Amino acid sequence: MMQFFRKYGAPVFAAAALLLIVWMLWDLSGLGSSGVRQSTDVGKVNGSAIDSRLYQEVVRQSIDQQQRQGGTLDEDEIEQVRNQVWDQFVQARILTTEYDRRHLSASADEIADAIKSQPPQELMKAPEFQTDSQFDMAKYQRWLQSGVAQQYLPQLEEQYRQEILRSKLLRVVTADVYLSDPALWQKFRDEHEQVKIELAAIIPRNAVPDSAVKIAPDEIDKYYAAHRDDFKRPRTAYLSYVGIPRFADASDSVAARARAEAVRKEIADGAPFAEVAKRESADSASATHGGDLGEWKKGAMDPAFDAVAFSLPLHTLSQPVLTNFGYHIIEVSERKGATAKGRHVLIPIEITGTHRDHLDAEADSLESLAANRLDPAALDTVARVLGLKIGKANPAQEGTKVQLGVQVVPEAGIWAFRAKPGETGKVVETPYAMYVFRLDSVQAAGIPPVAQIRPAVEMALRDDKKWAGARLIGKDLQKRVSEGSSLTQAATALHLAHQEFGPFTRINPPFPNPVLVGTAFSLDTGKVSGIIDTKEGLYMIRSLAHIKADSAEFTKKLDELRGKAITAARQERVRNYVTALKDAAKIVDQRSQLYKTDAQAEAAAATQNAGKKGV
Repeated sequence: MMQFFRKYGAPVFAAAALLLIVWMLWDLSGLGSSGVRQSTDVGKVNGSAIDSRLYQEVVRQSIDQQQRQGGTLDEDEIEQVRNQVWDQFVQARILTTEYDRRHLSASADEIADAIKSQPPQELMKAPEFQTDSQFDMAKYQRWLQSGVAQQYLPQLEEQYRQEILRSKLLRVVTADVYLSDPALWQKFRDEHEQVKIELAAIIPRNAVPDSAVKIAPDEIDKYYAAHRDDFKRPRTAYLSYVGIPRFADASDSVAARARAEAVRKEIADGAPFAEVAKRESADSASATHGGDLGEWKKGAMDPAFDAVAFSLPLHTLSQPVLTNFGYHIIEVSERKGATAKGRHVLIPIEITGTHRDHLDAEADSLESLAANRLDPAALDTVARVLGLKIGKANPAQEGTKVQLGVQVVPEAGIWAFRAKPGETGKVVETPYAMYVFRLDSVQAAGIPPVAQIRPAVEMALRDDKKWAGARLIGKDLQKRVSEGSSLTQAATALHLAHQEFGPFTRINPPFPNPVLVGTAFSLDTGKVSGIIDTKEGLYMIRSLAHIKADSAEFTKKLDELRGKAITAARQERVRNYVTALKDAAKIVDQRSQLYKTDAQAEAAAATQNAGKKGV
């Protein structure tokens, strides 16, 4: 039985992790005994402190669990885990407060009865509790009396206590949930009624060219003054960086070609193609099958690949074929018209040899001269030494990733809001380059001055003027349709995008705009709407077909529909209830004090060591 718990214990109790946090908060922090809390707080929920030691331990366990399941986590993924754990702590605190406020409790008898009569689902699936492939309650009852079970009963009791409390709270919250027949009919109709439409769209930024919009310099200032609240920004980091490109060069291509020729020779000399492909090919999908590509049609592959594959004699090894993916050794086994079957070995063009040695040396210099420094000049020094240009990253808002143009750089966005101005971070590696970032400044949340965001203000003003132009186009479209043109003819004449959609239902529309969906279902077949003015653009709809929901089917399935709908309505009520509790709670998040950048941690350690030596 101990072997069973070593195997199944983690899944059984991982499911109760959130519920156990409540117990941990009470017991381990010392609040549930005469012990004295000695660690610092990481935050508060409605004035109730959350112990930093406890929070970090749960984060550590969560990270370990995820890494066991899916490999190493990067800094962005670790930050997600921290936020998830924080949300669990907050929710546990809020629910505990709500249990107390409503005077809800779970008696010892209730807990004991639940444990005896409602075994955990994970245990019900375990072979140790099966008889003739069915869960055997008698075996479970005997196990509860065993010494092994006694070791786990405290955790089971806490799990069931929280489940009972939660169930009682949910019964209170959802007691008045009721759905009338008309409400059920509306839900049924939303799921089954269908329409098919033609849609013409006037998207201002596309329909009105930039050349048609004139902006005077003083208009920008006036627009900013009138729309200041539109330009509120969260905390924003401004970063400089240096980067060492990691692109393969001509020497790497020569090396890859030489390797491809060696692989071809090995196969030609008698080595089994499949074994070589499994060992050497960079195309992992086909490599596991000995390089087999199956059947493909001409045009499905890279043009250079297809050119060889559809001209190469059958059962013949090609010379190395260069494509965007690297060098291929191709063998075609069957060809019929525009269809071929075959296999290949892919040798990628990778950084290697002296080129790799050079990049490694530059990376070492980047690390030693610039990474994890509190001195702003470190970035300038490494740029000068390595002959690199210092660039500016796109302004990064808190909670987003750092971007260099359109390229997204991982991890730097988390670091930027923990760093101090002038500080540099660790070397960040991407498939394209190695970077070191320096935090130049952090702008507090609020409305930036117009001088700082003038291009953004001008863009917003330009978009506003484009909307005025788009509404004129909308009037022209409506006029043409009212005078007898079809929607297709009018849209084509005005060079507007138009398309047919459907059939679709209200709950699965091809576009997210609820105004468009509502209009589509309000039109009779053949009718055309007026201009629909929405935040995304202006539209006109023509109904092509309208398929009504079957009321007879609804009546037949009414009882079944009512059960499912009430369950869904209760779940929605609970979600909204918990969200409302969280929104109303006073939450103080002080987690930033726990996490220092590498440079800050090294500086603190150096100061501490210096203090020890001076004592």
